[in-house]
Amino acid sequence: MIKFIHSADVHLGGGNGSGFPKEIADEIRAEVRLTFKNMADFAEREGVSVILLAGDVFDSDKPFKKDKDFFYSVVKSHPSIDFLYLKGNHDAFGETEVLPNLITFSDKWTTVDRGVKFHGLEMTRENSSSLYSTLNLDENDVNVVILHGTKGSGTGKDVVNLSKLRGKNIDYLALGHIHTYSSEEIDERGAAVYSGCLSGRGFDETGKKGFVLVPVDGKTVSHEFVPFSRKIIREETVDISAAADAYSAAQVIKNTVKINRGDIIKINVVGSLGADIPDLGKDLNDYLSGECEYIEIKDKTVLKLDLAAKMRDNTLIGEFIRAVEASDKYTEEEKAKIISFGLRAINGEKVD
Repeated sequence: MIKFIHSADVHLGGGNGSGFPKEIADEIRAEVRLTFKNMADFAEREGVSVILLAGDVFDSDKPFKKDKDFFYSVVKSHPSIDFLYLKGNHDAFGETEVLPNLITFSDKWTTVDRGVKFHGLEMTRENSSSLYSTLNLDENDVNVVILHGTKGSGTGKDVVNLSKLRGKNIDYLALGHIHTYSSEEIDERGAAVYSGCLSGRGFDETGKKGFVLVPVDGKTVSHEFVPFSRKIIREETVDISAAADAYSAAQVIKNTVKINRGDIIKINVVGSLGADIPDLGKDLNDYLSGECEYIEIKDKTVLKLDLAAKMRDNTLIGEFIRAVEASDKYTEEEKAKIISFGLRAINGEKVD
């Protein structure tokens, strides 16, 4: 049996897209590095012979020296594992350090034979159409293809057209670029799999993150997603309609959502409130910040209003409500939100 790991979108040195405080952003970057090292350690323990890196190991085409040094040190310290590194749209930075167990790809199909045939190509505008016709695989081999791009129906740079890969004798298509794990059949023989990112870095990368473990037994190829990152970034939505004030809203959240000490979590508070609660988001942050490592509150509540009475008012507020209600551009739910947020803005409150 041969076992390999499929990983992608590590983004070493990545920025702070979610606007975290510096100390949280620094900790997340450190967590990404640690998770990459831990994955290599796991591979060594489990007898994995190959780690596929399907693009965007680094976050930039000009990675920091410390991130490159870290990457090379992990590769060097695991000499029994071959690291097959296909660069993505973020990390096309030129030559890599020459190491006996680090194998890179180019803009032409390259095959690495380790009992399983690994075929990789770095996509460009020039090869984005021809790559399908130039991929010729022996039906008697176990064939793994590595690409970095988004599934699509056409062709182009960073576009992977699965329909053009059907019948190509692919047993496993290792994809990078999408940061969430997914798997679907290419044809009756093979599967197209995104490993997702290795470790979440922002609120656009919530949920369990990890890699895919792929055992090959003879001609049988199976795969399993392995949740691996210790730190899980979460986003939750809580209805606080029953709350009368910020403190009771905090209790509703605590009773609804399990908040762990190490969590990085965003909570969207929704619902229809009987009265306005000034500074709701700020006060909830204050009440709940001690419960976890980092919390962000998004106030998406609306006010219950006697619209019929308000609309009769000969005031700016009445005129505003009449204008919104008369519009045919919005649903009733959207109108309620516009009116609620508008009244808060008129009253001088900060509206997110």
